[in-house]
Amino acid sequence: MEPQNDTRISEIFLLGFSDAPALQPLIFGLFLSMYLISVFGNLLIILAVNSDSHLHTPMYFFLSNLSFVDICFTSTTIPKMLWNIQTQSKVITYEGCITQMYFFVLFAVLDDLLLTVMAYDRFVAICHPLHYTVIMNPWLCGVLVLVSWIMGVLNSLLQSLIVLDLTFCEDLEIPQFFCELNQVIQLACSDTFLNNMMIYFTSLLLAIGPLAGILYSYYKIISSIYRIGSTQEKYKAFSTCASHLLVVSLFYCTSLGVYLGSAGTHSSHSSATASVMYTVVTPMLNPFVYSLRNKDIKRALKAFIGQQL
Repeated sequence: MEPQNDTRISEIFLLGFSDAPALQPLIFGLFLSMYLISVFGNLLIILAVNSDSHLHTPMYFFLSNLSFVDICFTSTTIPKMLWNIQTQSKVITYEGCITQMYFFVLFAVLDDLLLTVMAYDRFVAICHPLHYTVIMNPWLCGVLVLVSWIMGVLNSLLQSLIVLDLTFCEDLEIPQFFCELNQVIQLACSDTFLNNMMIYFTSLLLAIGPLAGILYSYYKIISSIYRIGSTQEKYKAFSTCASHLLVVSLFYCTSLGVYLGSAGTHSSHSSATASVMYTVVTPMLNPFVYSLRNKDIKRALKAFIGQQL
């Protein structure tokens, strides 16, 4: 493959899932359904939290921010994929690819950081209940969310700027339905050492670091719950963080599965299918996890829907 003289190539081909015309309507209908469920489910969580004064607490403040990020996360990839299926095109412009990659990395990192902040919130609530309202005050909650956004924006900006300096080859095909950072870097004909080092460093800082914080928080939470004498009190304490623990498990297990799967297979269809799990399925399931296991959210949703009818 010959390198392009101009790094600003015109377009990139996204291979997606299948070339079979008969499968395109099925894929379109399936992803449109999942996208709408994800958007409306997370939007309902945001509206329910904002409309119920009883839910104006740190835990639900972080939850509404997570729901907003999940809407943005799925919206960076799925609408473009649906448009490509509808127009029978697999092309994305170079500018569009870089933009999509920027926002995808941004909202993926924000998801990770907000889950870590929510774990810290549960740690304070269970391990230091008497000081909870003092520690988790509105100012600190706002700062935690703001810092998460700043870290996400700076990381995405840095990754995108480094990619812009790469020289690309002629055959520009990504075995995905969106512009994923690693796949874009693999298209380059120039040296990608700096890009790879940045990915390893940010993965350590923004993926392994938050995961370690979540694991430590839950280690302390489980230790505190274990010391509670009453079985009923133990169940009540654990139920306040069960939904978050399930969402964390979904996020990290699907993300890990994608990268282990992509390392072990060269099939574009397998890689794209694996990516669906954390780009679409997890954000779609989050509202169900929080609403089905949380009496406060269910009550707020019923009240909100009742007001609109």
